[in-house]
Amino acid sequence: MEKKEVIFYPENPVTRFLFNDTRSAAIWLIIRLYLGWAWLEAGIHKVADDAWTGKNAGAAVSGFLKGAIEKASTTHDVMGWYAAFLETFCLPNAKIISFMVAYGEVLVGLGLIVGLFTAIAAFFGVLMNVAFLFAGTVSSNPRLLLLGILVMLAWKVAGWYGLDRWALLKLGTPWGKIKKEENAETSMFNT
Repeated sequence: MEKKEVIFYPENPVTRFLFNDTRSAAIWLIIRLYLGWAWLEAGIHKVADDAWTGKNAGAAVSGFLKGAIEKASTTHDVMGWYAAFLETFCLPNAKIISFMVAYGEVLVGLGLIVGLFTAIAAFFGVLMNVAFLFAGTVSSNPRLLLLGILVMLAWKVAGWYGLDRWALLKLGTPWGKIKKEENAETSMFNT
């Protein structure tokens, strides 16, 4: 077999610092706390609201979904396929979705604030932001979406000042010592 040449390009020093260097962890701590507080605050308000998790659970979500479905036909702010999904799946399950959103926001907020499984918490926050944006709600969603994506990209250092520092180490990633063998980088790509 013919050996193929593998070329490695060094990572940009700025992105290496931001996404791989624990010296940037203080930056991510500030972003993580802001993002976590925004999610926790929104979730706590929903959990305490009777229309979200009380005896009228699902009422708030139903109203929101009906408004999004209407936007699809009037203002076209919501895509037709998404409006169909909201009408056929979400609206009949509004009560369950109501609990999922309210407690999901609380869990995302707590995960980000304490820095436990930070990237996973940020992922579920981003998922909710995308769902809200698809439903035609802008508000703070673009800002939270952007910050959530950045926290996901910085998963190795975003939870350094948090429980990830110990939890991820126990799972074997990413701060374990790496034993570098000579030519290890090229040998795994050559067949």
